[in-house]
Amino acid sequence: MADKLLDAKRVAILATDGFEQQELLDPRRALDEAGARTVVVSPRAGKIRGWQDKDWGDEVRVDLALDEARSADFDALLIPGGVMNPDALRMNEAAVTFVREFFEAGKPVAAICHGPWLLVEAGVVHDRTLTSWPSLRTDITNAGGNWEDREVVKDGGLVTSRKPADIPAFNHAMVEEFAEGFHDGQRPRQRERDVIQSELMEDARLEGR
Repeated sequence: MADKLLDAKRVAILATDGFEQQELLDPRRALDEAGARTVVVSPRAGKIRGWQDKDWGDEVRVDLALDEARSADFDALLIPGGVMNPDALRMNEAAVTFVREFFEAGKPVAAICHGPWLLVEAGVVHDRTLTSWPSLRTDITNAGGNWEDREVVKDGGLVTSRKPADIPAFNHAMVEEFAEGFHDGQRPRQRERDVIQSELMEDARLEGR
């Protein structure tokens, strides 16, 4: 991994109690080593506790309260997994809005394991290709997403992986996408226009036969 690819990039890490410890700490370390400034954003003030090996793990300091966070102040977003973490966040309207704003602005987002649950709730997986912990497959496909069983999936600014074992591939892809910055195809309205344009071109092609 190239050094300092993310100099001057500010990355939000959205999490709450019950995040999978390795899925926050390891990607955060990769981002920091690439030069990013990482900021843990949470509905909880003070500290949040991770989940590790079927029990509570270490605490992580919250850098910024969610009600004070502005998506416009960040270049990218990381969503760790853990069952409890995204399940709680997807019930939080401010968290869902925060996630959706990154997509609407065309900013890159990385989510691992159960993290894509939050993407489903934000309504941003339609016509996207992604992966996750296998139990989310039905939720993702019901929301219009294309689920694949691969260690990492990149789709126009969106990076997803399945589990802790995928973290090396996830980190590499995440740093690459975050370094690229803005992705026009990340924006839901832009994707809708692309689909409509493709359909119109196909109709014109068929009429011209």
